[in-house]
Amino acid sequence: MEEADDEIARMSPGRLEAFSDGVIAIAITLLSLEIRLPEDLSLLDGLSSLWPGYVGFVLSFLLIGQVWLNHHAIFQRIRYVDQWVLVWNLLLLLDVAFLPFATTVLTRALKTGGEARAGAVFYGLVMMFGGFFFNGLWQAAIRDRRCLRPGIPDAVVRAMTRRFAMGPVLYAIAAAVSMVSAWLSVTTYLLLIVFYMLESSRRRSKSREPRRSVGVERAADRSPD
Repeated sequence: MEEADDEIARMSPGRLEAFSDGVIAIAITLLSLEIRLPEDLSLLDGLSSLWPGYVGFVLSFLLIGQVWLNHHAIFQRIRYVDQWVLVWNLLLLLDVAFLPFATTVLTRALKTGGEARAGAVFYGLVMMFGGFFFNGLWQAAIRDRRCLRPGIPDAVVRAMTRRFAMGPVLYAIAAAVSMVSAWLSVTTYLLLIVFYMLESSRRRSKSREPRRSVGVERAADRSPD
């Protein structure tokens, strides 16, 4: 009876991933809606006055994009989801949906200058909690290896666990940097996001190399002498 209840509680990851993609797409679209052209300035002056909004837009666009890439990497390895995965995924989406507001807080603080540090700290805390929720999602997915697709090496699981665990710590450090300079903190956020993007791209390329080599070997075996 208990096994039957477990089967009912499980669901295909495709449905959850599609729902998550929708939330992420809405959040990333809302970022551009926060950039509004002032009506009391000329076009050129108005566009130039929006530079903090451009910074916040690029920063949050890349951040949400990185969340989407890592989220996709997780769901590529999940065979089915259970209640814990659903809960942690919902918390992660809560943070993603909150990012447009955090971006507005950051850009307005950078524009006024007086509370730039507070705005940078607030943004960093949102990033830190997002990293915490992401780790919760991954830990929920790997706590039972039956949730993962067959053939996922333990080395891959350990590498992803270490990489995800670094996120909240690094974001907390970047938020603390804002006590020295808000712009230094923003630069650190951007560098961390770019680092994770490059690291993810490198790992995906590395994981595809054996598959290509195996395909070449099989093709060579089938070719006539």
